[in-house]
Parts: sequence; C-alpha cells; structure tokens
Amino acid sequence: MQRSSGLLMPVFSLPSKYGIGDFGKAGYDFVDFLKASGQKFWQILPLVQTGFGNSPYSSVSSRSFSPYYISIETLFEQGLLTKDELELSIYDGEQISYGFLHTVRMPLLRKAFLRFDKTDKKFLSFVKKGSAKDYALFMALKGVNEDKHFYEWQDEYKYRDKKALNEFEKANQDEVLFWQFVQFTAITQWNNLKKYANKKGVSIIGDMPLYVALDSVDVWVDPTLYKLDKKFNPKKVAGVPPDYFCADGQLWGNPVYDYAKHKQQGYKWWCDRILNALSVFDYVRIDHFRGLDRYYEVENGALNAREGKWVKVPSKALFSAIHNVVDKTRIIAEDLGIIDDGVRALLKHVGYPGMKILSFAFNGERDNLYLPERLPENSVCYTGTHDNDTLLGLISSANDWDKGNLYNGVRNSLYQMGIDMTVNNDLELHQAIIELGYASKANLFLMPMQDILKMGSDMRINEPGTVKAQNWSVQFKKEHFDVQTATRLKELTKKYNR
Repeated sequence: MQRSSGLLMPVFSLPSKYGIGDFGKAGYDFVDFLKASGQKFWQILPLVQTGFGNSPYSSVSSRSFSPYYISIETLFEQGLLTKDELELSIYDGEQISYGFLHTVRMPLLRKAFLRFDKTDKKFLSFVKKGSAKDYALFMALKGVNEDKHFYEWQDEYKYRDKKALNEFEKANQDEVLFWQFVQFTAITQWNNLKKYANKKGVSIIGDMPLYVALDSVDVWVDPTLYKLDKKFNPKKVAGVPPDYFCADGQLWGNPVYDYAKHKQQGYKWWCDRILNALSVFDYVRIDHFRGLDRYYEVENGALNAREGKWVKVPSKALFSAIHNVVDKTRIIAEDLGIIDDGVRALLKHVGYPGMKILSFAFNGERDNLYLPERLPENSVCYTGTHDNDTLLGLISSANDWDKGNLYNGVRNSLYQMGIDMTVNNDLELHQAIIELGYASKANLFLMPMQDILKMGSDMRINEPGTVKAQNWSVQFKKEHFDVQTATRLKELTKKYNR
C-alpha cells in the first residue's frame, strides 16, 4: 500500500431522497468527489442485510447484500418500476427511517421482480451457480414462519432435512426466486459501482465483522462450527470485558466459534469467507482482529459481560490456511480495544497493517502509541472510526483536563513533526489533528467524511453498547460534497504527498 489517503463513508449515509444511500447515482457522484479531491480510497461499512437494531455488524447472512442498497432509480431506468412508484417512495426525514424502508422498499422490490425477465441469461447463470440459494431458502422459510428465528422452526427445516427443503423450494418457487433476484440485483449494481470506482483510481476497503449472528444462514448451514447445544442455543456468547468506555463490558450475544471443528475442516469456512470478501472489495478490514488471537466469551444468559473468560485461538494454523488461498497484502487489521502481547505478536506474524486512532492519541501520555510522530509506515491512521464521536464532537465535549491534554499534545506533536501551525482555539485544534494525520508516516490516512466537514456529535455514526435511533442512521446531503471541500482535501493530499 503506497502513501495515500481516503474517506470513510457508509453507503447508507450517501445522499438520497428515497430514505437511504444506495448503489445508484449518489455512489457514482461520491466516487467523482473522491477523484476530484485526490483521494485513492473509499472505506465503507459492511453491506450486509441488517436485522433488529439495524447494525451492519449483525446480519441474516455474512455474505448477503442489503436489499435497501438496491437503487430504485436504476430499477426505474430498467423499466421495472414506474415514475409514480418512485415518487411515492420519497422520504424527507433528516435521518434514515428503517421502519419506512421496511414498509415501502420491500413491496417495491417485489413489484420489480414481477416485471423482471426471469429468463435473463445472467440471472439464470447466477441462480444455477447457487451462491445465494441457502440465503433465499432461509428468507423464504422466515416468511412462512412469521419471521421466527430458524431454531424455532419445525425440525425438518431447523435441521435442514434435504427432502423437506427440496419440497419446500418446489412449493415456494417464486418466493425463493424473489430472494435470489434481490441478491442478484444488489450484486450487479455493486459490481458496476466498484468497477467505476476502480477506473477512477479509487479502491474500496470493505469491512468484515468477526462474528456472525445466531439467527443467520451461516449458523443454519453448519451449526457444528459454533459452541451450541443440540437445540442450537449458544453455550457461550461473544463480548468484551469492562473498560474505560463501558463499566459492564459489551455483551454482543453472537455465538462463538468452535475452533476444534474449524480445524477438522482445515479452516475452510474462514478461507472461503475471506476469499468472498476479497472478491467483493479491493481491501478488507477484519473487525475486532484481537478476537483471532484470544476471544472473550460469556455464559449465555448473563446480564452483562463482567464475568467471562479469554479463550486462545489456534491463530497460526488459522492464518497459515488463510494465506495459502488469499493475498494477505489486501487485509487490514482492526487491532483496537484490549491489546496485549499476544495480539501484537500475531499482527507482526501476519504482517497486516494495524489501525492508529488520533482521537486516542492526546491523553497526556508521552509514550502513547497513537501519537502521530510515533506511527509506523505499515499502519492505517484515522482521526476516528465509525464507533467514535466525530473529531469536533470529541473536542467540544472534552472536560477541562482532557482538553488541556488535547491542546498540549497536539502542539507538541506539531513541534515534533516540524509543522508550523498555531493552535489557539477548537477549530484550529481540529484542523491541526487532521494535518498531523496527513503528515504521519502511516501509509494510509483515512477520516470519516464528518471530520473534514467539521461536523459535531449529531452526525456520529454509532455509539457502541447503545440502541439509539441515531445509530446507523446518519445521512449526508448533496451540498456537503462541494467543490470547496474537494479543493481543500486535494491541497492537503498534495501538501503531504499522499
């Protein structure tokens, strides 16, 4: 990875008058904005179909695409939707309403499916390939089971009796085909957008959650890969222990992996999953990378994550198998959270660039590893991630002690790196942190779009450990991507040789 920079922008946050960003015109416009501003990378969040809570880190299938990312304007251009149907789908809210999308968008996709040519050669080839068949069966079965969890279905479906599934597919052929159409359409639109980005010199960094949801295609297809009982109830669930940010820890509830079973299969599931991710994106960021050295598990039913234990992963064997089939230079490790010598040794062993967050750098500790003057070349520097407050939000909400550390730390880093800037107010502090990121030795510097626009906490993407309406609901407007912002980004990119 050569010295470069880019922006973090979730697809759902792209401007749209239909309630959510998608793979349509706004995506192409954003690529043009990146090109005009000299940026070479676009980092996105997982593109998967979300469930309760709308988190892209919990999905019915780790390999799915969200139906909401299908551009309905593109479907209109294909003659699959009418102008009246488009106009009835307009949403004028300031943030994404997933309730509105569920009510309006899914019926639209069904109308498009009815008008779609089901003899289309590319579609028939996609269906024959079978990559979305389990997903389509899963979603169709959910429909007839009133959206119950798969482990609440009748035994023949719950335990995947082959004869019963074949009979169900024949009896519900149109419904199964509809869900195949959903994935085919989303994948086609995404691939077209990605090709456009690549032609413009923009690479896509995708995000791969470490865990899968219990009620998912992944678990349904092979439950032996997880620590479950015979009724598919988790014996243990994933989380992280208490820390500075959360006194009770975080109880995620995902089933944890049974690595003894993965070993028996030669870690094929992991190899296939990362291969698939790299077929969708140019680079992949593995979320919660520390969980591939040791992971934290809690008894199922616990009220919080205070009582749990760390479990060692056979990481060297796992990554040996992965590196036999993938290009490891296309992987980034999210090495945040509780990092110990084991994680550091694993990161050195695999050679992936880790993440360095400037929001964590200026706490008054001179040996802080996130200080911009200390960053190694083989790293990705961020002002903050999707789980952090915006940079301006962090500065604005800081108490006197923390703000003093911010000012003193930033001034010292500017001095250490030979950057001549005055820092006498919060906006100058904000700009100085961004310039320090650009000036750092890290090969790649990324920042959320919110930070270059000096946006506050009301534009924060997610607050971990909470279920808030604002989480995963932030949306930008067209006017945010103006010439002035692009010019400012391009000047910084040139100034610091990125």
